[in-house]
Amino acid sequence: MKHNWRITFLLLFMFALTQFIGLYVIDSDPFHIKVTQANGTVETVTNPDLSWIQPPEIQQKSDFTAYLGSIIFSFVIAILILFLLTKFKVNIILRVWFFSVVAIALFITFNAIFPKEILSNSLYFTIPAVILAVGLSFLKTFKRNFIIHNLTELLIYPGIATIFVPILNLWTVLVLLLIISAYDIWAVWHSGIMQKMAKYQINNLKVFSGFFIPYISKKLRLQLRKLRRNKKFKNKKVRVNVAILGGGDVIFPIITAGVVLTMKEAPLGLPNFIGGLLPAIFVVAGATLGLALLFTFSEKKKFYPAMPFITAGMLVGMILSYLIL
Repeated sequence: MKHNWRITFLLLFMFALTQFIGLYVIDSDPFHIKVTQANGTVETVTNPDLSWIQPPEIQQKSDFTAYLGSIIFSFVIAILILFLLTKFKVNIILRVWFFSVVAIALFITFNAIFPKEILSNSLYFTIPAVILAVGLSFLKTFKRNFIIHNLTELLIYPGIATIFVPILNLWTVLVLLLIISAYDIWAVWHSGIMQKMAKYQINNLKVFSGFFIPYISKKLRLQLRKLRRNKKFKNKKVRVNVAILGGGDVIFPIITAGVVLTMKEAPLGLPNFIGGLLPAIFVVAGATLGLALLFTFSEKKKFYPAMPFITAGMLVGMILSYLIL
């Protein structure tokens, strides 16, 4: 096992909790609100606070394929820009980018968490939500605190996922998972780019896009207790272990579960596998199981691509939901 069982359980718990928060946020549909008219009728309208980032509406099934191409192209460009900014150490742009994405994602999630009747009167919501989102993003980006970092991670990925779920269906999200899994294998086991970018974020930017848990071994903890009264070792630096889980490993399962949650009809006429909460929970359970197996059989001081294991777990969850439900 790469980390001790407490750290492993904590990572798995945060991963699973983020998935369920994601399902709640997606089901809440923060991009739309219901407004009661003067005659008593209820009308669903675009949320004015999020009209500037509204996902496009699907007009026909071929649109899913077109948007998949756009998503892949966008990811390639984003990774390329991130790599170049990291290579040339343009830290200020990276920090501003990180700050902006976090603030927007948190604001979307807050729009889902707050009751709809509050959202319908934005005077009571918009300003406090903006202050909260910007404030948390600032603390996360410029004030290093791993508690705030991990707490905000729980809310960031659900907000981002809601942008992609409406423009994907089951087949396009499966293709996306296979592409991301292949990239993850290449980036971790062949090029090593993922490790380099992660180390740069942690050591230079003092931020990290993913869960981040520093800890020390039991043996070192006992040694520190013995030496803590010794003035000679009072200011001595201690090397700590770090357990991390990348943001991509968290967000893509949310997107997949969200697509399953919102499916309106079965693909290829399959009678049983349709959208809904239970099939989505099977996807979350499969993803968590795949990640748990990776943590269990991985070795210390080695890097592993998580997406292939998570993708395999989600596929197993989909198959089981089709057979059981």
